[in-house]
Amino acid sequence: MVKIDPKARDLVSCRTTVNKHRSIGIFYGENPLQTPFSLLLLEMSLVILLSRLVRFLLKPLRQPRVVSDVIGGIIVGPTVLGRSRTFARKMFSDEGSFLVHNLGVLGFIYFLFISGVKMDLSMLKGSGRKHVMIAVCGAITPLVSVTLVALLFRTRLDHELEKGSSIWGVAASMSITAFPVLYPILREQNLLSSEIGRMALSVSIITDALGITFVIAFEAAKQGESRSKAALWHLVSLFGFIGFTTTVVRRAMTWVIRRTPEGKPVAQVYIIFILLGVMVMAFLSDFFGAAIANGPLWLGLAIPDGPPLGATIVDKCETIMMELFMPFAYASVGLYVDLFSLSDYWSALSPLFIMVITGFAAKLLSTLLTAHFLEMPFRDSLTLSLIMSFRGQVEYLLYLHWVDLKMVRLPGFTLMVLLSTVLTAVATPLVSTLYNPTRPYMVNKRRTIQHTAPNAELHLVACIHDQENVAWLINLLEVSNPTLSSPVVVYALRLVELLGRASPIFIDHEKHEKQYGENTSYATVHSALKLYQETRGDYVRIHPFTAVSPRRSMYQDICELALVNKASLIILPFHAEGIDINGNISHMVNSCILAHAPCSVAILVDKGPQRNQCVTRSFRASSRHFAVLFLGGADAREALAYADRMAGNPDVSLTVVRFLTENYERDDGLEKKLDDGLVTWFWVKNEANEQVIYKEVVVRNGEETVSAIQAMNNDAYDLWIMGRKHGINPVLLEGLSNWSENQELGVIGDYIASMDFSSTASVLVLQQQLGIRETKSH
Repeated sequence: MVKIDPKARDLVSCRTTVNKHRSIGIFYGENPLQTPFSLLLLEMSLVILLSRLVRFLLKPLRQPRVVSDVIGGIIVGPTVLGRSRTFARKMFSDEGSFLVHNLGVLGFIYFLFISGVKMDLSMLKGSGRKHVMIAVCGAITPLVSVTLVALLFRTRLDHELEKGSSIWGVAASMSITAFPVLYPILREQNLLSSEIGRMALSVSIITDALGITFVIAFEAAKQGESRSKAALWHLVSLFGFIGFTTTVVRRAMTWVIRRTPEGKPVAQVYIIFILLGVMVMAFLSDFFGAAIANGPLWLGLAIPDGPPLGATIVDKCETIMMELFMPFAYASVGLYVDLFSLSDYWSALSPLFIMVITGFAAKLLSTLLTAHFLEMPFRDSLTLSLIMSFRGQVEYLLYLHWVDLKMVRLPGFTLMVLLSTVLTAVATPLVSTLYNPTRPYMVNKRRTIQHTAPNAELHLVACIHDQENVAWLINLLEVSNPTLSSPVVVYALRLVELLGRASPIFIDHEKHEKQYGENTSYATVHSALKLYQETRGDYVRIHPFTAVSPRRSMYQDICELALVNKASLIILPFHAEGIDINGNISHMVNSCILAHAPCSVAILVDKGPQRNQCVTRSFRASSRHFAVLFLGGADAREALAYADRMAGNPDVSLTVVRFLTENYERDDGLEKKLDDGLVTWFWVKNEANEQVIYKEVVVRNGEETVSAIQAMNNDAYDLWIMGRKHGINPVLLEGLSNWSENQELGVIGDYIASMDFSSTASVLVLQQQLGIRETKSH
C-alpha cells in the first residue's frame, strides 16, 4: 500500500512499472511495447526510417539533411503522429520519451565532438582582414539589434525571457553561425572547395570564437541570477576546465600521434579511451553548470585534425553517430515541437517572433553590406550572407538547453525551431541557384595546345594522386619536347583526399616550404619533381602544389589552378584497375574535370608492367615510337597538335593514321574542313621528317575501325594518342557504344586501354577545351 502525504501539493501519478527488460512474445500474452528494450528497438526503427523517407522526398527540392531529419523528428512528435493519443501512449510514453531524449543528447554530444575534431583552428591565424570584418559585423549587428528590440518589448515578454541574461542568450544565438552547422551543408552542396565555401568556413570559425565568448557570458549570467558568487565560481571552474583541455589533453593527443608509426592507424586502445573521454567531458561540463555539449566540443578541438588521429576518429565514429544517434537527437527536438500550441500562445510569443526575425534580417543585411563594401560582387555577397544565415544542430541543442533552464516554454521552443528550420530550408536552394562553383571556369579564350603559339611557353597542370604518378609525369614531360624557345611550365598538383578535418587546404609549396617542407607525404613527391627540374635547366619549370579536399570538389582546385595560371592542358592519371581508393578518386575527378575544365584535358593510362622503369628508358635517349589515331573532330585535332609537338623530339618516331568513311558518309562539313586544314598543315610541316609517317584508312563501320587498329598492334608502339569523342563521325564507331565501360576515355580510348587490347603501351586521350566554337584551323 502506497502512503501519500496529504500535505503534498504536487500532483501524484501512479502507474504500473514493468521490470522485465525483454518480452517473451505476444503468443504468451505479453505486449512487447511494455518492455523498454523492445520499445527502444521499435522507436529506433521508426525514427531512422522516417528520417530516410523524408530525406528521399525532399532531395529533389535540394534540402540539406538537417532540414529533412528535423522534419522527420517533428513527424513523430505531437504535431503529426503524436496527436494520436494511442500512438503517443504506446510509442512515446514517459519511459519511451526518456529513452529518446537521452539517446538524442548522446547524439548531440558526439556530433559536436566530431565537429570539434574536424575544425582547423589554424584558420584563425590565416584569416584576412576581409574575413574578420565580415565575421565581426555579421555578429555584432544582430546582437545589438535583437537586444534593442527585446528592450523595446520587454514588458510583453515572459517572466523568464525578460531577464537580462535571457535577452542576451537569444541575441547571442541570432548573431553566431556555427561551424558544425555550416560544414555539413556546404559539403552536401559541394561548395567546400569553392571560393565562397572557403570564405564561409573561415568566417564561421571567427564567429564561433566570438560565440563561445557570448555563451560563456550567458551561462555565467544565468548562474549569477541566484547568487553572484555562483557566477564567479562558474567562470573560475570553466576557465580551469578549458585550460586543462587545451594543455594537458592537447599534449596527451600529441603524444599519441608521436607513438603512432607513419602510415599506420592509431592503436585501438587510444581511440576507445578518447571516446570514453567524450562522456567524461560531458559529465564535467554538466557538473560545472555549463551546457553539456561544451566539454565534448573542447575535447574535439584539442585533438589535431587530419591524419592520423583525427582522421581515424572520424572514420570510426562518424557513420554510427550520424546514422544511429543523430536521428534520436532530431526526434528529441520533434517531441517538444507542437505547432498547434502556437495559436493559443501567440500574443505572448509575438515579441519573441519579432526578436528572431530582427536577428535573421540583421544577420543577412550586415553580412551582405559588409561583403559588398569589401568589393565582393553583389551576387557572391548575397550568397555568403545566405550561407551565414544557416541554422541547425547547434541551435536546436541550444534551444533544448533553454527549455532545461526554463528560459522558454514549449510554445517558444516550437517557434524557435520552426523559424530556424524554415530559414535554412529557404536559404539552401537559393544558394544553389545563386552560386555555381563552375561558373568562373567558363572562359571565352582559347586555351588549347592547338592554339598555343609555337614559340610560346606551354603551361600544364599535372595532377598527382600518389608517388607512382611522378614517373609517368616526368616521362611525358620528357617526350613533350621542351626547348629554350618553347619551355614547359608545369603546375604539379598533389591531390589528397580530405579526411578527419573539415576545411580544405591548398598549399603553394614555394610560399609555404617551411610550414609543410618536413611533411614526408608531400616532400617525397615534390623532391622528385625538383630533382628532375634541376636536370632540365631552363627547359622545364615546375611549381609544386598540394590540394587537400573532398573527392567531390577536387576538380574545383584543379580548374582554379588551371584558370589562374592560364594553362593550355590539364594532365590527369587514370587508374585502369579502379578498385583502390586512388582509382575511385581518379574516376570521379576525371569526369568532373572533363565537364568543367577551362582548357584542354589529357588523360594518361600507364599500362606498362614496370611503370617506374619508363622514366629510366626516357633518359637513356632510346627511340620511342608513338601512334596517333585520328578519327576526326576537335579532340582528334588537339591530339594531333600535341603529337606534332612530340615529333620535334629527335628520339620520337610518329605514325599518324587517319580514319575516313567510305565516300565520306555522314561527314560533318565544318568538322571535315577543319580536320583537312590541320592534317594538311601537319603533313607539310613534317613531310621531310623521316621519323613521321602518315596513313589513311577507309572503313565502313566500327568493326572495321577496331580491326584496323588491331592490325597495328604489333608491340611496336610505346604510346597510343587519340582524341576522346567530340566531332567523331558516328559511322567510325557504329556498333561499338556498348563496349565502352569508362566514359572518360571515349569508345576507342577505352578499348585500347582495356585488357582486351593486348598491348602494354600507354594510352593518352585528349579532349579539346569545351565551350569555344572553332571557326578556323591552325
